[in-house]
Amino acid sequence: MSRIGNNPISIPEGVTVDIKDNAITVKGKLGELVQEFSGVDMKVEDGTLTVTRPSESKDHKAKHGLYRALVNNMVEGVTKGFTKELELVGVGYRASNQGQKLDLAVGFSHNIVMDIAPEVKIETISEKGKNPIVKLTSHDKQLVGAVAAKIRSFRKPEPYKGKGIKFVGEQIRRKAGKSA
Repeated sequence: MSRIGNNPISIPEGVTVDIKDNAITVKGKLGELVQEFSGVDMKVEDGTLTVTRPSESKDHKAKHGLYRALVNNMVEGVTKGFTKELELVGVGYRASNQGQKLDLAVGFSHNIVMDIAPEVKIETISEKGKNPIVKLTSHDKQLVGAVAAKIRSFRKPEPYKGKGIKFVGEQIRRKAGKSA
């Protein structure tokens, strides 16, 4: 029994869902997303979308919950959007952006300049006395997560001083240093 796959998805006002051939298209005020699917059936009735599976095989059970979660994220993305915030912890760590170019100074001999996908809106917040924050916003949850993971991979937080790029609210496992 799939608990997630059996939940119906309510489609809010202003969102259109089209199912054609093995692809679902969700359009809303923030954008349009397309997802291909296989192994499940999708139906839209009275403002709710239901995902059903043809059999009880292990593959169909796995895809049942997967595609329901993906479509739910698509509906939520085109209505509200998704935001990820990264914090740069370390002396001299800075972040700035010019349009879709992110410029990071994270302790290397050179700055890291990264082009961000046009679907992702980027904002850098630098206040005196606080760590710089990079804010990523988009309607595509997978893309925001991938871009955030790529930025974090430039300088992962280390366990001794906690320096590096971390998600806001992330707890870093700290280690004791050398004992004298």
